[in-house]
Amino acid sequence: MPLPLHLPVEPVTFPSASGALIHGWLVTPENNHGVVILQHGIHADKASLVERARFLSRAGYAVLLYDFQAHGESVGQQITFGFLESRDAQAAVEFVKTRFPGRPIGVIGISLGAAAAALAKPPLAVQALVLESMFPTIVDATKDRLEMVLGPAGRWLSPLLTAQIPLRTGGGVDDLRPLDQVAKITVPKLFLAGTLEQETHLGEAQQMFREAAEPKQLVALEGAHHEDLLHFAPETYQKVILDFLNKNLK
Repeated sequence: MPLPLHLPVEPVTFPSASGALIHGWLVTPENNHGVVILQHGIHADKASLVERARFLSRAGYAVLLYDFQAHGESVGQQITFGFLESRDAQAAVEFVKTRFPGRPIGVIGISLGAAAAALAKPPLAVQALVLESMFPTIVDATKDRLEMVLGPAGRWLSPLLTAQIPLRTGGGVDDLRPLDQVAKITVPKLFLAGTLEQETHLGEAQQMFREAAEPKQLVALEGAHHEDLLHFAPETYQKVILDFLNKNLK
């Protein structure tokens, strides 16, 4: 994978309990005052996170952006919707703790990346967590996506797909419920969603926010779909993210 332009990165690798050797890029500005781990969405890779890494490094944060198992340069058998990817998230936290001992750590997860962060057991030992466009449960995610393709009647077909979850992931549907886990995560959490998302409806994001443990914050970007929220509203996104990180990564 070509290195990004205009962003000085160090290629890094670290092992994960998912069984994969995780490939990432590390950005280390001088005098960094904290570390932010970036976690991409499904079928994406670390290259999709470069713009986030740029504005975070300009703000004085070291940044790790990496490929989940079965994505990008990180080898894996199949995508597991957060089950194995949560182990990659744990490994990423341990890696940056080794590289930046004593520095506060934040995680920004997008869709699959958010679910992986929320599903980590034990909860990630970080100081701030941003959860973008995260599904509440794999059952809800399946129903929402079937409805997009087939209309409301498609939701009734969800059991045909969720029955395959144990074969595809090694876990069950009960292992893929970020909605349950956010109630157990006591570090500051910022939930981000688009008001027009269909893959995860705004009402589902609001439900997760209600169930989440304090401290917490919900920001819904008016008019955004399930898309790159940084590209949708760059100024608003950067301000919300930096306000949250600057407050909690001290």
